[in-house]
Amino acid sequence: MNAADVLLGPALSMAGHNAPAIIVGNRKISYPELDALACQAAAVMLDLGVTAQDRVLLVVEDRPEFFVTYLGAMKIGAVPVAINLRISAGELGYMICDSECKLLVADVDYLSVCTRAIEEMTDSPPLIVADGVSNDFPGLQSLVGLMEGQPKQMASRPMKPDDMALWMYTSGTTGQPKAVIHVQKSIPTLGRYLGPVYGVGPGDRIFCSSKLFFAFSLGHILLGGLQLGASIILHTGWPSANAIADVVELYRPTVMFSVPVLYRNILHEELAGSAGFLAVRHYISAGEQLPSGIFRQWMAVTGHPILEGIGASEAVIMFIGNRPDDFQAGSTGRPLPGTDVRLVDDENQPVVDPGLPGVLWVRCDSLASGYWRQDEKSRAAFVEGWFCTSDVFVFDAEGRFYYQGRIDDMLKVSGQWVSPGEIEACVLSNPLVGEAAVVGVQNAEGFTRLALCLVPTHRKVNTDELQTELAEKMSATLSIYKCPRRFIFLDEMPHTTSGKLQRYKLRQIAADFLAVST
Repeated sequence: MNAADVLLGPALSMAGHNAPAIIVGNRKISYPELDALACQAAAVMLDLGVTAQDRVLLVVEDRPEFFVTYLGAMKIGAVPVAINLRISAGELGYMICDSECKLLVADVDYLSVCTRAIEEMTDSPPLIVADGVSNDFPGLQSLVGLMEGQPKQMASRPMKPDDMALWMYTSGTTGQPKAVIHVQKSIPTLGRYLGPVYGVGPGDRIFCSSKLFFAFSLGHILLGGLQLGASIILHTGWPSANAIADVVELYRPTVMFSVPVLYRNILHEELAGSAGFLAVRHYISAGEQLPSGIFRQWMAVTGHPILEGIGASEAVIMFIGNRPDDFQAGSTGRPLPGTDVRLVDDENQPVVDPGLPGVLWVRCDSLASGYWRQDEKSRAAFVEGWFCTSDVFVFDAEGRFYYQGRIDDMLKVSGQWVSPGEIEACVLSNPLVGEAAVVGVQNAEGFTRLALCLVPTHRKVNTDELQTELAEKMSATLSIYKCPRRFIFLDEMPHTTSGKLQRYKLRQIAADFLAVST
């Protein structure tokens, strides 16, 4: 088998399939054209000495050259690795050495960080420009230039099912990032619910606001969307509410993937009521928990729910999610087709009763084979076909799952464990709360106490009145030790580039705020 054939083969063999594979700017690239370009890129890589199972690192924007390079590497059995475009030279240097990459492909805008990353290496990989030339780096060759004259047809290299197909580097919130290894046999499984559950197929135009180097986008758009014959809408540049609204209005996607913070920003900019957004069939959200207030507002403006789900780089795509015919605000949903889940308590025993928290373990065909050269971490996370997500959930009597936070976010207050997610869900039920996060802060005596950080839905909210409302709601709903007494109102929450909440920054903000207030 070969991953590139899995992705492109169905559409290429489909009689009368005329929809473009990629739409970006004023360019439309058909599936046959994309295949021909990938063959030419594959020939270039072979000429540069790249062989099967060699790693090829991409520091490339969301445009056709990303697809061409990625698929071209797959065709020769090499392993593409998409890199965060906001990476530092030091982080990139670590990944280059860790992966032992044989080729580095970068856009002109990222040549500076790439050259700094390799300048002191004694055995650095070749660096080529994805497209174009740079006056600052005149000696570098261009992939697109090297593709001229190369054959537009090439038999993909046959690979074994357990051969590596692609890598994804985790975000590395603690320590160095880990390389997640995905193998060939997992690629055909990546459309397993996009078609049956969300109806994605030929004629659909799908769009993800997140950059392609994120697993959420790569897994559902490139890896899932292509093999289902959909048209992929791309946006070059960092996403903003207005930029994404322009894309939606111009290209009219039928299915849109995004993250909660961008859905919120689109609402705040009063853009969600446009004809483009009203025409979208399904909205899907992942990356962090979707506040119930945003869900309700989006539903009221567009008439469509935001279908929240959760996944991980280790699974490529989501494993739990809401469905078009089965959704609920505040819930992450139910296990998606092809996925088994279980919750495990502190004593490593199965959680069988609704309402009790446990760590989520997942089993599915798209799970990674492990982490590159990190055997101890691989053995801890991957056990007998299951993956430990380190996410804490509860489920209700109807089998819906509710996110409670990461296992390392759990707090012990007055000798009892407290889930920030439970408190945040209570607070987010108030329509005046846009975002909420609970963190633990030590008081003068060294005891951990709860601080509630809030972002109101708009700046004219009377925070004193809101604080009183929330305190009353929590005291009526939660145990007394779960009720924060420290309220911190913010203009915005600190997030990573992928939109995930940075709790460690919130802890410092809360500590500084409380130190000043006392």
